[in-house]
Amino acid sequence: MRLNVAALVGAVSLVSAATVPPYTGTIINGERFPTLIDVTLEDLNTGLESGLFTSVDLVTAYMDRINEVNSTLHMVTELNPDALSIAAEADAMRANGTILSPLHGIPILIKNNIATADEMNNTAGSFSLLGATVPNESTMAAKLRKAGVVILGKANLSQWANFRSSNSSNGWSAYGGQTYGAYYPGQDPSGSSSGSGVSSSIGLALASLGTETSGSILSPSEVNNLVGIKPTVGLTSRYLVIPISEHQDTIGPMARTVKDAAYLLQAIAGPDIAGDNYTAAIPWANNTAAAPDYVAACDYSSFAGKRIGVARNVLEIYGQYTDAPVLSAFEEAITQIEAAGATIVDANFTAFEAWQTDGNETLVLNADFLSGLANYFDSLTYNPYDLADLAEERNFTRSFPAEDYPERDTAVWDGALEQGWNNTDPRFWPAYQANLFYGGEGGILGALERTNTSAVLLPTQLSPSIPALVGSPVVTVPMGFYPANWTVTMNSIDTLVSTGPQIPFGLSFMGRKWSEAELIGFAYAYEQRTMHRNEVQPYLVPNIELADVVALKAS
Repeated sequence: MRLNVAALVGAVSLVSAATVPPYTGTIINGERFPTLIDVTLEDLNTGLESGLFTSVDLVTAYMDRINEVNSTLHMVTELNPDALSIAAEADAMRANGTILSPLHGIPILIKNNIATADEMNNTAGSFSLLGATVPNESTMAAKLRKAGVVILGKANLSQWANFRSSNSSNGWSAYGGQTYGAYYPGQDPSGSSSGSGVSSSIGLALASLGTETSGSILSPSEVNNLVGIKPTVGLTSRYLVIPISEHQDTIGPMARTVKDAAYLLQAIAGPDIAGDNYTAAIPWANNTAAAPDYVAACDYSSFAGKRIGVARNVLEIYGQYTDAPVLSAFEEAITQIEAAGATIVDANFTAFEAWQTDGNETLVLNADFLSGLANYFDSLTYNPYDLADLAEERNFTRSFPAEDYPERDTAVWDGALEQGWNNTDPRFWPAYQANLFYGGEGGILGALERTNTSAVLLPTQLSPSIPALVGSPVVTVPMGFYPANWTVTMNSIDTLVSTGPQIPFGLSFMGRKWSEAELIGFAYAYEQRTMHRNEVQPYLVPNIELADVVALKAS
């Protein structure tokens, strides 16, 4: 169902962008209720276990908060009409002593390209898939349900995960409208997991799932003051997730704290060999090794005795395009990490300069999308427009007025169709091998091996591209904010605020494949020493709190 945002439950709260401490909650009858913009999973579990509130209360509060601000920020496309009944079931199980996981009864939003076998749509932001049905749940949705999660709704995204237009904007989709960030009016939410990022940032769910091909978890996590985990390709199943590239796509958590992101990764990681054979590469897929404990990896002492690299040549090449506050905060972060016990060394991407003029990633993405989209269409049990491939999708998009063509073009698709060959063509292999060189020996994997480092650091603005080529993991964590007097700059089509006063930016930890636990440990150790997230509050915060819902129920 489409989310009805006509009736707002309360007035939007506009707060100063000045540095303020986190809100500590409301006290009712001597009991302190957490505030939902700051609450952690452990806080929620404490309240659920004590009977202070229920999962139904949580779902009600989150839905009310979404309704309160969605007509302004457009971050949620649909609420799950079954969410309250699922929450009631979770409460009944809890009352009977059955707890499925630490996420039992916890509301989570998922990106609108992750399929659910329920009343919600899975559209990638396009009307061409409105009403389509899938044969099963995506593995991601199924894993969440197995953990007892309440899938609260679908978050808006950059249409087709930013793989359609050369002149669109981050966070826009025909189906969901234009998502905005909450740290400055008209803020670019970044893409493509835009709605997931904004929703998590202002407490519209505990956390959310995003997808990434190259930057689509990391970038919206950064500008929305979040922790984002971009897992190794194959750690999380892509079964019934609308694809761009089978070689680069991955699904990961976006949350306000490292530990909450780790809890969510724990629930969704693991093999799904029947649905996504890339997961067969997981080192513990056949029980030959112990699966990591991502939550236990949250260790304040993680930096002690570790070698951490800095990709200095990336900074030299891209430094002229990187703002001074970001570079200054990055150097401060290096100092803090060194003080925490790490040895800092240069770890350059030796082929980074040559990669600047290389076009093989485009060839690979085009080829993968031509194959993957056709396969997704073919998997549908109901395909409302009987679309079979990208050519037919382009024809639909160009002829359906709500798709906003030609104001938003189809240039990315035009290039893929002009290329004309998919990933079964012999021309695919050399292009893919070039990617593996630029991301591997000439990129992040080679840097790690040559310098014997456990992770390499970059500002998150500069981190996504090279790990994307080889499918290696990255974790971003808040690193700071643009100054309060920073001059506003706009995006390339002059519709969204790209940088401006108090807009967040992040620090990335890049590692070897399957090294998520170690990266989580580093991110946690940095987060706990700095707590940058708490330094600035969003300009727009929902008024409705969990305490209001409980008080209303009791009245």
